[in-house]
This record gives sequence, C-alpha cells and structure tokens, in this order.
Amino acid sequence: MIKTVAIQGIKGSFHHIVSQQFFEKPVDCIDCLTFDRVVEALITKESDAAVMALENSIAGSIIPNYALIDKYGLHIVGEHYLDIQHNLMAWPNQTIDDIKEVYSHPMALLQCKEFFRDFPHIKLVEDKDTAEVAERIHLKKLKGIGAIASATAAEIFELDILAHSIQTIKHNETRFVIVKRVNSEVPEDQINKASVKFEANHKRGSLAAILNVMSDCKLNLTKIQSLPIIEKPWKYAFFVDVTFEEYSDFKKAKSLIDIMADGFKVLGEYKNAKL
Repeated sequence: MIKTVAIQGIKGSFHHIVSQQFFEKPVDCIDCLTFDRVVEALITKESDAAVMALENSIAGSIIPNYALIDKYGLHIVGEHYLDIQHNLMAWPNQTIDDIKEVYSHPMALLQCKEFFRDFPHIKLVEDKDTAEVAERIHLKKLKGIGAIASATAAEIFELDILAHSIQTIKHNETRFVIVKRVNSEVPEDQINKASVKFEANHKRGSLAAILNVMSDCKLNLTKIQSLPIIEKPWKYAFFVDVTFEEYSDFKKAKSLIDIMADGFKVLGEYKNAKL
C-alpha cells in the first residue's frame, strides 16, 4: 500500500495536486525542491512512490526526468494528466503595476512569457518551485514580488490573484507519471500502455524497422523522445510510449524488439489515463 509519496515542490504545487487526485486513499507527501531529491527519497525507501512530470502540451518533454527514471531503474506504474492553470499572485492589496519581479519555476515562466510582454517593467526570475515562491511571499509578507502558481497555492498562502489563467495557450496539460522502485502491479488485463527505452543499431533503417514491428503488432505510438548516450558520442537512446488493446500484442512486440534493438528495457506497464 502506498502511504508516502515524494513530490517536486510543496503543498499547493501541481505535483501536490496530482498526489491528491491520483491515489484513492489519502497519502502523505514528502516535499522536495528538486527531482534529484524526489528520486533520492524513493530509492532510499523514504517514500513508497513518487510523482514526476514528464511532458507538457506547451513546453514539451522534461528530458532530465526521462534520464533519472532510466538511470536509477525506476518503474512507471501509472500516469495522470492535469489541466495546468497558471495564475499571477501577490501579497494582498496590490496591483500588477506594483509588481517589480515575478519568481516561478522555469517551466511556468516559459508557459506564461507572452503574458508579460504587456508588462515590460516586470523582471522574470527563475526559481525552484511555483508554490514555494507563494509560501515565501506569505511568510515574509513580501511586497512588489509576484508568483506564478496554482489557485490552490493562492488559497493556502492567502495571496491575491492579480491575473487568472495567464499561460499562453489556455488548454495547457501536463502529463505526470507515478513511479515506484518495483514493477507494475496492474493486472495484465488492465494494462493498455507501456513505456520502453532502446538503442537502435547504427545503420540505415534500423529505427524504421523497430517502428514497423510496433505497427505490425498493433501498437499505437503516442510518444517518441531521443536522448544522447553520454558515453557514446552522436548515438541516441529512444524513449517510446505505446498503447494497445491486447497485452499479448505488446508481449509479442517486446520479444521481437528485444532481438532487434540494443539496450532494450521496459520502463513501465500501466493503464492509460486518457482511455
């Protein structure tokens, strides 16, 4: 049973919101300001599971998190899609004209940069976590400083929301994965998605051949992400997500690709949150 979950951020962060929505029973969160610390909490058994963002519909893949999951042999056991609504907030009784600097996570700043073109007097500053900035403003009663965070964070830390939903594209989703030290416990008849990693042979058509096997085995490719192999300059590993109707189709593809590819590894088998 999962009782403790490591999250990047603090109460009010988007990772915290996912931890409250995904699990059927309440869980205790271990707040971590970096994803390295999230993974450390998991592999040292300080937590039973971890929540990690993997990709955003505006900003794309969070590549370092793919590398962390692979490096430490972690297993994806579930996923959760969260509608991300960024809000500009500050200490009460201020206006946007009073704000000189806005602090937030780099991903949040990237998703909201178009909004701030209309406010050239505001300096954007990268910080470790969205909700942690909101907490800092609350604790220190900071004026002239803004945060970009969730409406939940504004409520928890008693801040005024100066502008709602300031992300560039209003439909803004982030895909989070639930990660454990051990393989999925999802029954085979419920598994309809998998994440795998492999290296294609360095010759013409090798990647296409592997993708053809996936297609022939009735797998639907939903994501492909390349990552440099540090110890092999100019060679790449591929992280792939596939969905399928029958687990037997994935098993067949897995056995074939294992023969064709170098360094083939299953990162997770789980239930697709989009179906």
